[in-house]
Amino acid sequence: MDIAAEQRLVRRGAATAFLLTSAVCAASVVFLPQLIPMPGGLAERLAFGVQAGVPHLLCLVVAIRLVSKGRYESAADIGGAAAGPPSPVLAVKAAFLQNTIEQAFVGVWCQLVLASVADGAVLALLPASGLLFAVGRVLFYRRYAGGAGARALGMAMTVLPSLACLGAAGVLATVRLFGW
Repeated sequence: MDIAAEQRLVRRGAATAFLLTSAVCAASVVFLPQLIPMPGGLAERLAFGVQAGVPHLLCLVVAIRLVSKGRYESAADIGGAAAGPPSPVLAVKAAFLQNTIEQAFVGVWCQLVLASVADGAVLALLPASGLLFAVGRVLFYRRYAGGAGARALGMAMTVLPSLACLGAAGVLATVRLFGW
């Protein structure tokens, strides 16, 4: 493997994801509040944050199902994780599940942190984050076998919206803390 070439592909995928994520997040903040009212009170904002986490949960359910079905249909894997290492086919599904668990946990918490400190148009980042998470997970899984460069777009589209939510929350919390 030419690691330098693979790293270039990873950077290209991450840069593409950054541009797409930035465009979707910006468009959401500008246009979504004109289409649906953003919640005002803390309880309503937190509920909105939880609801925006539904795509994360759905992706997690799909990943669990992929592993379950893979185990059920494979003589090498039906014994479960304790019976030995997974077959090559199941290994990809198990890796996808593990990564989805990690990303969903971080993503939903970043959304809830933003929901706890934001109000108004910034809350439109929450549904944008859920949408981008789901698209990122599909791209990540479908391109997994192609290597790090192939799955970089999906991975970055999964994590960047979470970082956008966390970054926005950090800015808002800092502004409030210092009264700017």
